[in-house]
Amino acid sequence: MIGDFKITNETSNKHLKPLRQKVGMVFQFAENQLFEQTVAKDIAFGPQNFGVPEDEALALATKMVGQVGLPETVLTQSPFDLSGGQMRRVAIAGVLAMQPEVLVLDEPTAGLDPAGRQEMMMMFKRLHDEHGLTIVLVTHQMDDVADYADHVLVMEHGALVRQGTPREIFADPDWLIQKQLGLPKTTQFAQRLQHQGFSFSPLPLTVDELADQLLPQIGGRSHG
Repeated sequence: MIGDFKITNETSNKHLKPLRQKVGMVFQFAENQLFEQTVAKDIAFGPQNFGVPEDEALALATKMVGQVGLPETVLTQSPFDLSGGQMRRVAIAGVLAMQPEVLVLDEPTAGLDPAGRQEMMMMFKRLHDEHGLTIVLVTHQMDDVADYADHVLVMEHGALVRQGTPREIFADPDWLIQKQLGLPKTTQFAQRLQHQGFSFSPLPLTVDELADQLLPQIGGRSHG
């Protein structure tokens, strides 16, 4: 179920066309989906495929490169002359040009260094906050789940096995380890600090939560 739209095993591709305008999909290594001669043409391809006039589609391309943090100068370049991170942003801009209501992200930070991963996730958060996009994040990065998710669904072999807030999901570390998921790095660090005499209630999931609980305890200790 996506809004009022229900997909069954009898739904034909022909009947999925209206849904494709509402749901955008960013694949893992999305830069592999690029194919056009210029960045502008690549971003404009999707809207044109759904009947948007060329001039309007190119105007959308200009708007979308800004939303993904790229300068307009890239519009005339070949996407294959860009860096890997820039190529991924172009591919994301192409999905956003369809102006979806729901954005599905499949491991969108795969292969990125920590700084690149943070930049990418902050960009998606901004799209969510400023444009009201519903975002479905498929990830094995528990730090991203703790930092950005409102609601978590744990899947196993195609079935839903648990759902809840990040706080509810991470409250059972043994179950997470059993499912080969683990805890956010911040929570793991807090657990190690507990062995050194610090106390946390509840265990922090994010860096901000860790700082809020840790600072008063550090202030009451000697510098030694």
